[in-house]
Amino acid sequence: MEGHAQITSRVINRLKLKQLRLLIAVGRHRSILHAAREMNLSQPAATKMIKDLEIDFDVLLFERTNRGVIPTAAGDALIRGGQLIFSQLGTTAQELEDIAGGNAGRIVVGTLLAASARLLPLAIAQVLAQRPNLAIRVIEGTNEVLMPRLRAGELDLVVGRLPVLRHRSDLTQMPLGHGRIALVVREGHPLCGRAGLGFDDLRPYGWIVPPADTTLRRQMDQFFVTEGQYMPPLMVESVSFVTNRGLLLGSDMICAMPAEVAHAAEGGALAELPLAVPFGDGPVGASFRSNTSLPPAAAALLAALRDVAAQPSSASDRIG
Repeated sequence: MEGHAQITSRVINRLKLKQLRLLIAVGRHRSILHAAREMNLSQPAATKMIKDLEIDFDVLLFERTNRGVIPTAAGDALIRGGQLIFSQLGTTAQELEDIAGGNAGRIVVGTLLAASARLLPLAIAQVLAQRPNLAIRVIEGTNEVLMPRLRAGELDLVVGRLPVLRHRSDLTQMPLGHGRIALVVREGHPLCGRAGLGFDDLRPYGWIVPPADTTLRRQMDQFFVTEGQYMPPLMVESVSFVTNRGLLLGSDMICAMPAEVAHAAEGGALAELPLAVPFGDGPVGASFRSNTSLPPAAAALLAALRDVAAQPSSASDRIG
């Protein structure tokens, strides 16, 4: 505990924002010279600032290689902390500007496909009915893209399929429902209406799949392996619903997507194949940082998400 207290005291009393800005710039450029130029410093001055920090904390912050400098574990920790501090300062400044301008706050929320059809839109509509001057920005992506931005403070919330997080104390997950994956094709596809549909019937057709670094893709690849080392004859990686819909309408491809999105997309254009798949089931919910309190506007959106998730949904827009 004494060591922790000493480090905390050093951070509070010695660490300066200019030093953090320099660390972040060096980590981004992998070069002290380029970071110094960005901050209008001389290279010797930048080097001295880093050396002073290393002496203060008795750690090595960067290692020099033939490709530049790379952060050590201690350097990474200070860079991550600095990024979060500057993000929070930016959020605070924006809140002050919103208050001065008569606005009700600002939210930046990340969303995955599983939440983009019903859960998040209905929650946003509910919050805007209460706070019409609220500014909301929605960023779509995968967990692999959105979670680092959440940890860095660039997002207030991430809503969608909850990732598997082990030994993570920095994020809180709030389950709001359960999702499943559906296999979707165009209306009139050769497989539509086929009785006793099995996986072997799918082999001749191309697939639209998520990127290789996603959990769903890894589950799909493992499933393909169990099906006799199957590889689709044609494969497109995409998480863009607009793109995927266009591909489906113009071909005989098959797309694995959240069932809620598939149901929202039906209505004469797309259809779900009557074939259950053994991958992709999991909780849908909201993720947010554990070590900082949510701004009031983001807390209001989180409450609206809970309300929407608790409401009974129709067969066409349910989660899973």
